[in-house]
Amino acid sequence: MSDEFGSDFVTIVDDEGQEFELEVIESMDYNGKTYMSFLPADMSEDDPDYGFIRLRVVEDENGDELFESIDDEQELQDVYERFMALLYDDEDEEDDAES
Repeated sequence: MSDEFGSDFVTIVDDEGQEFELEVIESMDYNGKTYMSFLPADMSEDDPDYGFIRLRVVEDENGDELFESIDDEQELQDVYERFMALLYDDEDEEDDAES
């Protein structure tokens, strides 16, 4: 995702009705599914719960995008590793462009 036009944010509502604002960091397709990585927008970086949130994108019966947690540990690990590779590749490309 490009920072050219600023950050993208989404608001999600959990099962208890609480709203959270998340900054979109990256999205990717993997094994026929779409995943997105976020950082909490309304939480201090010093908070011990602050960190990346990875969710699977699914469509409901109306074609609207919904986000669901990744409950399978192996799937979560695979998605984590792929996102980290994407993020580090982006950083390496930026470093190369500055040289």
